[in-house]
Amino acid sequence: MEGSVVLDRLVVQSHAGPYEVVFEDDGLARLVERPSASTHVVVDERVAELYADDLAHVLGGHNVLRVSATEASKSLDRFPDYVEALVDQDVHRGHELVAVGGGIVQDIVCFLAATLLRGLEWRFYPTTLLAQADSCIGSKSSINVGACKNILGTFTPPSCVVVCTPILGTLAEVDMRSGIGEMLKVHAIEGPEAFDRIAADYPRLQQDRELLSRYIRDSLEIKRVIVEEDEFDRGPRNVMNYGHSFGHAIESATDFQVPHGIAITIGMDMANYAAFQLGRSEESHYLRMHPTLAANYAGFEGVPIPTERLLEALTKDKKNRGAVLRLVLPDPTGRVSLVGQPNNEEFAEICACYLERERVA
Repeated sequence: MEGSVVLDRLVVQSHAGPYEVVFEDDGLARLVERPSASTHVVVDERVAELYADDLAHVLGGHNVLRVSATEASKSLDRFPDYVEALVDQDVHRGHELVAVGGGIVQDIVCFLAATLLRGLEWRFYPTTLLAQADSCIGSKSSINVGACKNILGTFTPPSCVVVCTPILGTLAEVDMRSGIGEMLKVHAIEGPEAFDRIAADYPRLQQDRELLSRYIRDSLEIKRVIVEEDEFDRGPRNVMNYGHSFGHAIESATDFQVPHGIAITIGMDMANYAAFQLGRSEESHYLRMHPTLAANYAGFEGVPIPTERLLEALTKDKKNRGAVLRLVLPDPTGRVSLVGQPNNEEFAEICACYLERERVA
């Protein structure tokens, strides 16, 4: 991490104008200072329990909606309940939504902000490592419809993001690894040197909070450059889906038994394996990254992932073009890009081989 600059704030340019990511150790205190009759807080119910004292002034108000941070909560059929709750709070144009939680709460609030009353402003207080280091910037929201994960969505940037790293102290170890999975992803996208750097520091990330904070900032800096170049996901930003086509399919095939960032970690490993087996990359890149990726998905390597269900889920990926899967795979230099891959018998055999042998090796 030599040469990294620790920033107090980071400005992201978007189609709706610039917004700030502010790094504050007392971010929750800042939230308490700002609620008003025109502010509607949507909070992860677990965060509300853990920080009941810190958020007492907020939680005691009328304009609070508590949600469970589960995949079911961001399903389309749950949104009428959210809309009715906000209408009961007398929501009007010019009001503001505030998301307090991780990526699921972010997706819910972002989608509501884009559609409710034809558009409301929203702020985000990410409380998970995955949200702080990755999803909090980029404007995107995605919600589920039936068995189709992230099939509906919008590009609606927040007005502000407040990153409070001390709140990560209450996260479970597996949730920390879930966030680290996305950090590994974005550093791999930056290139082999960036990945090797975070891989060397991987054993210390959870214990050294200053080191973790630096990697959070670095992850957002890497992503900021990409999303500013291609905010609407029409070209260069596609590389951010590295590990995600496989990862989302793993989530679907396991009925979400594997947390998102862990599934993405397995997805990157699977992408690297498939790339060299297909002749698109070198085995050396798979072997170079595998130990760190395997360490991050440790404990989930034995979760059954039926090949047929995984392949079925892959065919529903919104990036596909007809019968051709659109996957982000490494090239011979270790750099990733979006490529077309026929969904044929050879590909199915490679997936089965990885799931049955390589993943548990």
